[in-house]
Amino acid sequence: MSDASQLIDKAQAWWNTRIIDIHPGEIGIRGYPIEELIGRVSFADMIWLMTRGELPAKGQSRLLEAALVASVDHGPHAPSIAIARMAVTCGVDLNNAVASGVNVLGDIHGGPGQQCMELYEEVRAASGNDLAASTDRVLDSYIARNGKIIPGFGHRFHPVDPRVAPLFALVESASREGTVSGNYARIGREVEAALRRRTGKAIPMNIDGVTAVIFSELGFPPPMGRGLFILSRSVGILSHAWEQAQLNQRIKGPMPKEIPYTYSGPERRSLDPDR
Repeated sequence: MSDASQLIDKAQAWWNTRIIDIHPGEIGIRGYPIEELIGRVSFADMIWLMTRGELPAKGQSRLLEAALVASVDHGPHAPSIAIARMAVTCGVDLNNAVASGVNVLGDIHGGPGQQCMELYEEVRAASGNDLAASTDRVLDSYIARNGKIIPGFGHRFHPVDPRVAPLFALVESASREGTVSGNYARIGREVEAALRRRTGKAIPMNIDGVTAVIFSELGFPPPMGRGLFILSRSVGILSHAWEQAQLNQRIKGPMPKEIPYTYSGPERRSLDPDR
């Protein structure tokens, strides 16, 4: 084989993907012609196909879509939304505003769903005949490593997160139908019960905890839990950024200008000792 042929082969092998195959006039997604997918599969189906390689069953698609719908927005006080809105007032384009919001979806704001999936997986791996005892042991270890805040439980705003009950009902229905195992649903409820035993008060499951149940039941690995949340919350970020763009406000900070910040530095001083 000539040097030129080897170079061409190396160039063609540089990007290797099982996701998409494109040729002039042809687009294939995981082997399906795009023209067969358009109008016949939902966006949730497409997400599943892209990330998992096959189309989901109807029950799987329904659960995934419900989780994505539930997580789209939580108001302009959510940092990712507020940052996107402030970015728009600085004169950046819509894509920059959306990226600004997405970029703050880190371990604290955006990551608890993934962390909760990891916790559930620890419980699943440790569980034997006594789920309650296994859950308590895992929580002991988790708290020793990470502190007392358990991702997926409790909420700074809602005494009871209104998104949990309808989503959990869908999981239970899917479990009865055989779409999912129900194992992670049981683990999630046991973690909730264990927190009550430990603290003497209810610390209810929140949106991160219940979507962690759903994504785990559907077989997504924990890092994908954060990725799926980002897909969902991007809809809210986009909506708020667009709404803000219509208001024609300039340089909108985190607080109204009439409300000052708190200065806690030194008293006024000077480099000139005589002043």
